Amino acid sequence: MPSAAEQLAANFNFGALSKATELKQRIFFTLAALVVARLGTYVPMPGIDPGALANMLSRQAGGVLDVFNVLAGGAIGRMAIFALGIMPYISASIIIQLMTTVFPELEALKKEGESGRKTLNQYTRYGTVGLAAVQALGIAIGLENMSHVVLDPGMFFRFTTVITLTGGTILLMWIGEQITSRGVGNGISLIIFAGIIARFPTYIGQIFESGRTGAMSPLEIIAIILGAVGLITFIVFMERAQRRLLVQYPKRQVGNRMFGGEASHLPLKLNVSGVIPPIFASSILLFPTTIASFYAQNISGWMQTLVTYLSPGRLLYESLYVAMIVFFAFFYTSIVFNPEETAENLRKYGGFIPGIRPGKKTAEYIDFVLTRITVIGAAYLAVVCLVPDLARSEIAIALGGTSILIMVSVTMDTVAQIQSHLIAQQYEGLIKKAKLRGARR
Repeated sequence: MPSAAEQLAANFNFGALSKATELKQRIFFTLAALVVARLGTYVPMPGIDPGALANMLSRQAGGVLDVFNVLAGGAIGRMAIFALGIMPYISASIIIQLMTTVFPELEALKKEGESGRKTLNQYTRYGTVGLAAVQALGIAIGLENMSHVVLDPGMFFRFTTVITLTGGTILLMWIGEQITSRGVGNGISLIIFAGIIARFPTYIGQIFESGRTGAMSPLEIIAIILGAVGLITFIVFMERAQRRLLVQYPKRQVGNRMFGGEASHLPLKLNVSGVIPPIFASSILLFPTTIASFYAQNISGWMQTLVTYLSPGRLLYESLYVAMIVFFAFFYTSIVFNPEETAENLRKYGGFIPGIRPGKKTAEYIDFVLTRITVIGAAYLAVVCLVPDLARSEIAIALGGTSILIMVSVTMDTVAQIQSHLIAQQYEGLIKKAKLRGARR
């Protein structure tokens, strides 16, 4: 049974957008901020030879740099000031979430509400600066170890690289926070989304160029388009899928009036972990390939064999990829969703699941249901991410399942944010009309 908000959203008329002045300002601000984020991916880092860098990256095709290059909107391929992208912020956020489950002080901050959230966000920012500085230093040293990529190696180059890349990440983090507070939707997700979308004209051009040269037949092009449409439809269906647990609230009497007694639902998403599992799994699995490409002339025979079997499309790689997606799906779900805390909140407000005792039994039941739906969610992520690899098409891999998953998820969240703003405006309009009618009477 859809809620009142869902029914209003389903009957929503986008013609109301022209009357939503505040929402239009938020949309324009978001677009302007994303343009600034995209421009930063074209500003080159000082001290780099672009030709030598392009040759080096061509030798590392299929490595972890390709994964991060997609998430950074192509900034790594140009070694721009935004080359680190927003990944240090995401990593710092995950680390802080992990620490809240380990340290009671941080867990107490999490329960303090808005003030505690602000403190944790500040810790996340500090962690972002530290991670970005360490990664920038590693990039500087790695570039110096490659012949003719760095024009003037030395401490000054390392210092400028750390300052430039760390500053770029901090600026991206600030832009993302501004989009979240003054724009629409999650700013961090929108920055990644904009980077992926910006590469789409290149991918589409590759498809039609392959058809023009005869490398692909028209039937293959049609199959790719239909496959992409089918994959997007499947992702939308699975991302909207929920397991709703019935929650009942008892009746209570206050004076001569009865309150409560209504029923609601506790929605559990099928994919609680989002896109984190495939990103982490691919990054870890492609790390040996990337390291080996840095030292291609000095690695031993057994290392070369291992790298060969850990390449996308190989049975060992695909098996480990699925296993790690499943592991990170369960691991990250256990971090972001706490059954004990949910059960305690239900008990505090008098809610209970029919047939289940409040407290520990409710937590065990929620954990049991969450485990079952996480199995389905992990299988869904594995299928979406394996489709491009099993197709064994270079263009299909470029349009990977992880990229499509990010795009569809962010699009759905952004549309939901816009609808919520418009719904709020409609409610405000109804309230104003009711007040005017009351004043006339």
